[in-house]
Amino acid sequence: MSEPLFGAGRVEVAPGAVHLPGWLGAGSQRDLVRRCREWARGPGGMARHRMPRGGVMSVRMTALGWFWEPYRYARTLPGGEPVPPFPPILGDLAREGVAAAFGAPPGPGDPPYDVALVNFYDAEARMGMHQDRDERADVPVVSLSLGDTCVFRFGNTRTRTRPYTDVELASGDLFVFGGPARMAYHGVPRTRPGTAPAGLGLEAGRLNITIRASGLEPE
Repeated sequence: MSEPLFGAGRVEVAPGAVHLPGWLGAGSQRDLVRRCREWARGPGGMARHRMPRGGVMSVRMTALGWFWEPYRYARTLPGGEPVPPFPPILGDLAREGVAAAFGAPPGPGDPPYDVALVNFYDAEARMGMHQDRDERADVPVVSLSLGDTCVFRFGNTRTRTRPYTDVELASGDLFVFGGPARMAYHGVPRTRPGTAPAGLGLEAGRLNITIRASGLEPE
């Protein structure tokens, strides 16, 4: 993607948590939607994971680099196939996103970005408040939004309840959280159907690409 990245101004939602609206231009968004379709056609498909207490997630998900399911990472898919590789373009976007949010990319000694979760939200999908705590690396989490706008609830590091801040994430938005906000609870209580920009290649729903550094050694 050679198109420049655009933005409407940096918003610090909490110490260590930054929202950059419109960070991805229209062409870059279309390219990522196309790539997400290709990744979803891979051996991992788009799965709805079962939670430990028996409930099934309403969000559909595919994993790249490492396979994630509640609450662990693995190098192979449930059927034994290798996990699709982590795309270099997502590592580049993650480092650029951290630099845009915090003024500098991750340090040379930090573990590299090596896992991405591609989540699809239809009009009924939700994501409960949770922490991204399965990684061994204290590296910022980078989130890219495509398609319908969602309400992203960003909370505190102690509890799933208040205080929290509701942020609307639209197509092309970047959200990065690290440092004191790395273990903050966060979730998506609702999406806003029909708000995706025209010509994106995503007729309905929302795609979220969450990019992380696992800090795990290859098996």
